[in-house]
Amino acid sequence: MAAVTRSGMRAAEASALAAGWSEEQLINLAGSRLGHAITRHFPHPGTAVAYLGKGHNAADTLVALRVLRDDFGWKIALRNAFTIERCAPLTQEKWLELGIDVPLNQGPPWQELRGPLLLLDGLIGIGVQGELRHPLLPLVAEMEWLRQHAAARVAAIDLPSGIDPDTGEATPGAVTADVTFMIGNAKKGLLMGHAANSVGSLALVPLEILTIPDSDEIELIAPQTMEFGKSPRPYDFHKGQAGRVSIVAGSASYPGAAALAATGSLRGGAGLITLHVPEHAAAVITAKCPPEIIVRGFASHRELWDIECDAIVVGCGIGELDASTATSLLDWIENCTSPTVIDADALNLIAKSGRMGIFNDRHVITPHPGEFARLAPDLAGLPRESAARIFAARIAATLMLKGSRTLVARYNQALWCNACGSPGMATGGQGDLLAGVIGARLAIGDTPPEAAALGAWLCGRAAEIALDDPSISQESLTPSDTAHHLGAAFQDWKCAGR
Repeated sequence: MAAVTRSGMRAAEASALAAGWSEEQLINLAGSRLGHAITRHFPHPGTAVAYLGKGHNAADTLVALRVLRDDFGWKIALRNAFTIERCAPLTQEKWLELGIDVPLNQGPPWQELRGPLLLLDGLIGIGVQGELRHPLLPLVAEMEWLRQHAAARVAAIDLPSGIDPDTGEATPGAVTADVTFMIGNAKKGLLMGHAANSVGSLALVPLEILTIPDSDEIELIAPQTMEFGKSPRPYDFHKGQAGRVSIVAGSASYPGAAALAATGSLRGGAGLITLHVPEHAAAVITAKCPPEIIVRGFASHRELWDIECDAIVVGCGIGELDASTATSLLDWIENCTSPTVIDADALNLIAKSGRMGIFNDRHVITPHPGEFARLAPDLAGLPRESAARIFAARIAATLMLKGSRTLVARYNQALWCNACGSPGMATGGQGDLLAGVIGARLAIGDTPPEAAALGAWLCGRAAEIALDDPSISQESLTPSDTAHHLGAAFQDWKCAGR
């Protein structure tokens, strides 16, 4: 889905009004969809407190609050910056329809609440520019205190108050959100890497009447607007049709990386997974793998030339290789005709050797920021988005630049930005799992950009779902937790359930 600017969103709203929609109809639709989107992201009912300004952003929030209460059993409360008489007429109307006469006159009694405490930032929308002022600033400070000290989560409505929707820049005192529910369209500035700490994960609340067509600049990876990866399997489907993935990974020092990559391909839907590992490490790696994985030891990379498969994953945990062995492996990568995920240590070998011409249009390369800096040291210091575009223009491969806002870039295509994930994924092994998932998607026939985008979204969403389990926290989340929830993430992708 195309990301829009403030002016583009206003034009979309004007077009809807010209087509016969009323402002109240738009508010009711947006608020209702918003309420349902919030419950998909926060499935366990608790207490939702709406922090309200006086414009239509507050009106959307009030409608959503009614959905949370009436349809899903949430307890609700209001914290208002202005009296009802000072609010926009439609905001007054939605407040009265909600039926709460007395808002809270101080922060919620968080010690007494059961279930999650969710704070809805409905203070200002995209129509307001400039720094936040009194009486909004004390409410923002209160929200932040509850987020830091009372385990509250902050959900921003359309954008966090005080964040510029065009640039992603934060004004002093801006809201810090855990998730931002963007209404109608993704907002361009909120997709920028430098905005990630302010906006959190991103969720789309689609309103067809406001949707802007795809662009060639930057788009959100979202199941609401992307069609690949959703077709059901035919009833007579068999493992050969699901794809054969060959994984070259692991070493005596890093046996877990190989096992996680293989698990990613298994959970990602591949029909047959063969894990090729150094002969001397085969026993320890086999012991860590699911029983469905075929493990084959090799004494030399020359043995890899006989591999027949639908996709390859190479590099996870192979460690540093001597010059001769590295050259042998890179020669094999360069001459493989199967779609290939090139990850981790294989990328470091390419950077060290200077063989950037090795990449072709069948490849997906998956560097984290450190690996990317070794591949393109001249791009250090540039914004992630600019660096990804420039690098993608240099190579034939699809680039997945990992990070808190993972990017998928390919020359002459829009930059794709992933919406989901969690800081809990900052654990060794998540990238190995991801590489395996991408390999599975390549094996079944997704294009390299599709495989990369879907893999990033699935792993990010699986981590989010894992964190819905009260026994799992951001601190305790493991790649195995993410792997265990990939099935639920697939379901959410297919039905646009996030």
